[in-house]
Amino acid sequence: MEMDPGPHATATAGLRASLDSGELILLIQSVAGGRPQALADLYDRTSRQVFALAYRVLKDRQVAEEVVLDVFLQVWRSAQGYDVARARPLGWLFTIARSRALDALRARRVRVRREDELAPGHPEVEPAPTPPERLDLTDRQGRVRRALAELPADQKLAVHLAYFEGLSHTEIAQRTEASLGTVKTRLRLGMQKLRAKLTRFEDQP
Repeated sequence: MEMDPGPHATATAGLRASLDSGELILLIQSVAGGRPQALADLYDRTSRQVFALAYRVLKDRQVAEEVVLDVFLQVWRSAQGYDVARARPLGWLFTIARSRALDALRARRVRVRREDELAPGHPEVEPAPTPPERLDLTDRQGRVRRALAELPADQKLAVHLAYFEGLSHTEIAQRTEASLGTVKTRLRLGMQKLRAKLTRFEDQP
């Protein structure tokens, strides 16, 4: 039985109507300028649609949530490469999300194939993704988890609630009993540290 994507998917139509391409372009440009608050604002405006796309590909809520986090971390790293002449903002985000979701889907299929191969009389299967593809996905996910683990507890919780549970700034403030300004500060600092940690990991051999 398929999982119900819940409020993320049901809110998609309304969100699409409320999105303004010009506003999203300005936010992406601000992200490219190194402004974490712009990334948080971009996430608030588009994460549900990104989640809906990832969920349609994966049919797995938890993995789709991980893909959403991966997407916005890539946006943080690569916003300077966004070209408005080549793609609309939402289309650019969807391209990243589809690529990450397909990576996760291939990784899951590899895992299922391996489990099948351990069972007697397993059927023939299609060729698996190449080792470099599997290693790249595993390495990227590992770097994200290690970077998150190194954040201070309050910042890690704020990032987790925003990117894994899809809560808004106001909802995070209510959940953590912190002021809205405190939540925004924690998210901003957390994203700054994540960017620095991921850059450090990428520089390691």
